[in-house]
Amino acid sequence: MINEVDEALRNLVKADVVNGSDIEVLFDAPTREWASRRNTPTVDLYLYDIREDVKRRQTGLMDRRDEQGVVVERRQPPRFFKLAYLITAWTQRPEDEHRLLSAILATFIRHEVLPESALPQALRDLGSPVSVLIAYPPPEDRQVSDVWTSLGGDLKPSLDLVITVIIEDDTLHDIAQAVMAPLRLKAVGHTTYDVEDGVRHLPDGTVNGSPTPVPRTASATKGKSGRNVGQKGS
Repeated sequence: MINEVDEALRNLVKADVVNGSDIEVLFDAPTREWASRRNTPTVDLYLYDIREDVKRRQTGLMDRRDEQGVVVERRQPPRFFKLAYLITAWTQRPEDEHRLLSAILATFIRHEVLPESALPQALRDLGSPVSVLIAYPPPEDRQVSDVWTSLGGDLKPSLDLVITVIIEDDTLHDIAQAVMAPLRLKAVGHTTYDVEDGVRHLPDGTVNGSPTPVPRTASATKGKSGRNVGQKGS
């Protein structure tokens, strides 16, 4: 999902800031060596921090039901992650860099969430807005100056951009199949009640207290002498 966020940011910056000019939009680490090779105007969005928004984490499993209300799918709830980008502008003159940073700032403060026009299909399919925070004070354990120190580059004006995106766990959990057969309760030597036909079956073979009829067979038509009923002796 991170590369989809990169694509959305590139689309937005190119549409509202670059606007057809020859300014490059990159996601490289702005090290001193990298900066020395810059010979074209560049907007760099360096992803330097990824962390979960633990305040929004949910526990348990989420159920998805069909039209009949039967649970057909169960999975972990989605989790929210904050992607922090260090945005810098690189040109031959500081005034041009400031102009670019001003245009970038104006672009992002117009949007509390990334506009749908900039989103790739994968982010649209999430069905959840991708929130935007620009130039917001970072937490105490994530200082921009520390980023520059670790990169070994020279400190320069920058914007801190934080994008919050949902990342879902696609793991499905087993669901017991619904019991479709009618309920039948039975105890040995006791009355059996059949929910389907609504009658009681007693241990002596009676139904609701009446004897269960015995089907007639060929043997039932014979008399005590073994002759068939109605058959004359020879």
